[in-house]
Amino acid sequence: MKAAELKELSVEELTRKAAEMRENIFNLKIRHKAGTLTSTADLAKNKRDLARVLTILTQKQKAKPAAAAAKA
Repeated sequence: MKAAELKELSVEELTRKAAEMRENIFNLKIRHKAGTLTSTADLAKNKRDLARVLTILTQKQKAKPAAAAAKA
C-alpha cells in the first residue's frame, strides 16, 4: 500500500487498518512456523506496510493537537 493512499484515510480508518494488519501478520507467523507459508516475503511486506500505517497514524495524531493550538 502506498503512503499517498494512507494519507487520505482518517485516524479511525488507520487504526482499524493497523489492527487488521497485526492480525494478518500474526496469522502469517503461525503459518510460517507450521511450514505452510509459501512465500516468506509476504511476512516482510506486511510488516513494512504496518510500519507505514503506524507512521502515518503518528503523524496525523501529532498534527491534530498542533492544529488545535493554532486555532486557539
